[in-house]
Amino acid sequence: MKVGVATSSATEALFSNPMRSLLTMLGIIIGVASVMVMMSIGEGAKAQIEAQISSVGANVLNLQPGNMNRGGRNQGGGSGRPFAESDVVGIGELPFVVAATGVLSQQANAVSEEANWVTNIQGGDAGFFEVNNWRVSEGREFTVQEVQGGAAVAVLGKTAAANLFPGGRAIGERIRVNSVPIEIIGILESKGQSGGGGMGMDRDDTMIAPLSMVRNRITGGNRWVSRHVSRIQLLVQDGYDVMQAQEEVTALMRERRKITPGDSDNFAVVNFADMIKQRAAAAETMSMLLAFTAAVSLIVGGVGVMNIMLVSVTERTREIGLRMAIGARGGDILLQFLFEAIALCTLGGLIGMALGWGGVFAYAQIANAPMMVSPVIIATALGAAASVGVIFGFFPARRAAQLDPIQALRHD
Repeated sequence: MKVGVATSSATEALFSNPMRSLLTMLGIIIGVASVMVMMSIGEGAKAQIEAQISSVGANVLNLQPGNMNRGGRNQGGGSGRPFAESDVVGIGELPFVVAATGVLSQQANAVSEEANWVTNIQGGDAGFFEVNNWRVSEGREFTVQEVQGGAAVAVLGKTAAANLFPGGRAIGERIRVNSVPIEIIGILESKGQSGGGGMGMDRDDTMIAPLSMVRNRITGGNRWVSRHVSRIQLLVQDGYDVMQAQEEVTALMRERRKITPGDSDNFAVVNFADMIKQRAAAAETMSMLLAFTAAVSLIVGGVGVMNIMLVSVTERTREIGLRMAIGARGGDILLQFLFEAIALCTLGGLIGMALGWGGVFAYAQIANAPMMVSPVIIATALGAAASVGVIFGFFPARRAAQLDPIQALRHD
């Protein structure tokens, strides 16, 4: 039997009883749609995580005070004695450190001639932009001289700039932050959300200004530490082992903070990229489990296809006998019924793909996540549907091919 004849015969059988065909395809439709949605969500989460790692920097370390244990209780990051600018200088002298910056941050009310907006103001050194891999899209960054002189200048994030200057003219304008006049010298490139699914913090809702100015005129000093910073960020040179760098920074800070051997650290060295990678591994595992769960629907659908095909073989026994009587071989009968099963599953796969595409689009809109439907996902979903047709359609097709023509013609 030619392929064209087998295909036309399969199509005729498929549409001769459309309701039964649709019910048979239901498991395939649900399975393909589920697999497509789960794989797309997993790919989207992976893309978001890669973007976060690129944004944070895989070789950036963050130092936070605190992490002390008192009476069995963990005091948490930020609860201990703050760092000093001298600590930043000491860390910056380590041979593997490309750049280091101290950071002070606080929520503040910013007022322009057009609007007022509560945003996060961060004080940093001139190396802040290099450490955070954050450049300006308009204007310029502040200089080392401006940091040393405590110049009242700032660089705005996209969100803060859009809310303070709806008209779009921010460079060279002045705002007041907690009654302190500050000149805007630059607009930062967009960084987006710090977490996936629209649930993270908007990193563009910020303002970066010279550390000394922020400490002296915005946040105020610290009674225990002169020229304090709330945290330290450092950029490790490419090719250097970040874990080794983390150990050396920890040893240096234990020495500078006079922590005796055996005592717990009163600070924490955090590699956010490593934390993101761990979260990515957990998310990938969960995505695989969900995809396997969705694949169960395909197996159930395949069992349904096999069951209906066996019923079809029984119903069409006389037809099979007539075909064999006029010269059809067993291979021709097998090919005919196998094509019917494949056509049934492939059509179900196409419908499932359409539903899956709609599901991915709905998820992307609701969760504010990227819509990732790659050709690989489409090919996998459609290939899985066709494979189910081949695997679960072979036994009924083989059974039809092995029928005895005489007994088949006598079948009532």
